[in-house]
Amino acid sequence: MKKIKAAIVGYGNIGKCVLDALETAEDFEVAGIADPYLTNIPAELKRYSVTNRLSELSDVDVAILAIPSRMVEKMAKEALALGINTVDCFDIHGQIVDLRRTLDQVAKNNKVVAIVAAGWDPGSDSVIRALLEAMTPKGITYTNFGPGMSMGHSVAAKAVAGVKAALSMTIPLGTGIHRRMVYIELEEGFVFDDVATAIKKDDYFAHDETHIIQVGSVDDIMDMGHGVQITRKGVSGKTQNQLITYEMKINGPALTAQIMVAVARAAARQLPGAYTMIEIPIIHLLYGDTEKLIKQLV
Repeated sequence: MKKIKAAIVGYGNIGKCVLDALETAEDFEVAGIADPYLTNIPAELKRYSVTNRLSELSDVDVAILAIPSRMVEKMAKEALALGINTVDCFDIHGQIVDLRRTLDQVAKNNKVVAIVAAGWDPGSDSVIRALLEAMTPKGITYTNFGPGMSMGHSVAAKAVAGVKAALSMTIPLGTGIHRRMVYIELEEGFVFDDVATAIKKDDYFAHDETHIIQVGSVDDIMDMGHGVQITRKGVSGKTQNQLITYEMKINGPALTAQIMVAVARAAARQLPGAYTMIEIPIIHLLYGDTEKLIKQLV
């Protein structure tokens, strides 16, 4: 069996977990790691090609973009132009349709596949929400995150001038409403109130109740655990009062990485273009013989 050659772009929390997931997947081979900010190569990467640019790696089938959402469009376009499939975990919900539309044309022009927003939310949770809506076409769905660390929000807070390190905790208040508790280490020479105001103005935080707390060490309070509860109250046919709940407690980076690897597998089976996870046949995420999987799971 020809293995799928995957490159990891970005070697932070998610990138490290992507490597773990690839090393345990029978149908993948690590084509290398591309990260311009990786100055000291850690021991676990010594046997792989490590470079600053994806274009310097050879024979790459798919690039798994383990990078901040605001870097995804540029990097995805570069990879697609090289004839490489891409998978990203873009998590700015309101911009997903525009990103998909943009990458769709680039992917089709280069006869490759881009799968966007392929983490656990958006991503696998999106699939759950779609399934719940199929079960109860009329109704309301509430997605309640946490309590736990939001990777996207933490990265966004860290990007604000004056922030040395950041941890954004998501606290569910119920019915899809959340509080953001943002703990930051301040760079020397910056005023806390000015930095806090800048964080609250960022689109990641502007729509939620947000509290900024200065701490001496973010590392001392770091916990990457997270969770979600999705509840739908709705109607099946003409029958009222259908109540369905999905819940999980997870390590965010590890689950995001595992889903991205599964989606990278599925990318090899799609026609050229851009997709979200709700557009991909679920069985394409799985490794193994189709009939055996059907017998096992149906």
